[in-house]
Amino acid sequence: MRDERVRMAEELQRQNANREKEILLEFQLKQKEWEVKFDQQQQALEEARQKAQQGSMQLQGEVQELIIEDLLRQSFPIDVIREVKKGAFGADCHITIRNAFGQECGTILLESKRAKDFSQEWINKLKNDMVAKNADIAIIVTQVMPKDMEGFGDKEGIYICTMLEVKHLIGVLRQGILKVYEARKSQENKGDKMVMLYDYLTSTEFIGQWNGMRENFQAFRNTLQKERDDFEKAWKKKQKLLDVIIANSLQISGSIEGISGMEAMNWTALPPDNSHLLE
Repeated sequence: MRDERVRMAEELQRQNANREKEILLEFQLKQKEWEVKFDQQQQALEEARQKAQQGSMQLQGEVQELIIEDLLRQSFPIDVIREVKKGAFGADCHITIRNAFGQECGTILLESKRAKDFSQEWINKLKNDMVAKNADIAIIVTQVMPKDMEGFGDKEGIYICTMLEVKHLIGVLRQGILKVYEARKSQENKGDKMVMLYDYLTSTEFIGQWNGMRENFQAFRNTLQKERDDFEKAWKKKQKLLDVIIANSLQISGSIEGISGMEAMNWTALPPDNSHLLE
């Protein structure tokens, strides 16, 4: 009987040990399952964040394109401004320059970029687009200039500028295209359009117009700065006058206290004009 109880106790102990192993294994499986699900959720969140960020950057780029297109339509109403749909071949914006008679005189391609770093691939792509579309001029509007450029200019035959300069740049360039068209029409077969356009863009007339525009920008900036300086100077003068008024009030109050031995009265009248002390 005793041996039977021992055997049963050992069997129960063995069963308990097996059950503990099963429970531990089941817990480990569940834990691993939770870890896998957690990793999957983390990956899904990261992918969603990247898509949202990419979508936000794409949206910002599209907004800039729309602003540029609206600006050009308002500034050059006789020209044809065509948006190139997403996924289609070509630059973001196709500008057909027309003269006062509605004649098509030339084409400008415009690529709008709103990225953190300037890419050489933008230039290469736009040069290919120029060939494919037989365009006269191509422009990249970007927030970030190439590292070897401090401001507006051309790089490998592609003009590069910021949002602040695009309207004025296109205004000057379209005048060049119109002049070339007029010259070509008056002198058929006497010159290549691209050669004449290059001659104009490198001429003293073009350089003078562009420099004049930049000088006006600088003059406007200097005017704003002068107005700010004048305002600050006037404010400081008024502040100093107020300090003198307060000092005179305190002096009068102290004198009255010294004479009467009473608390100074609350003055409501203005003290004498001592503005000559500031001169």
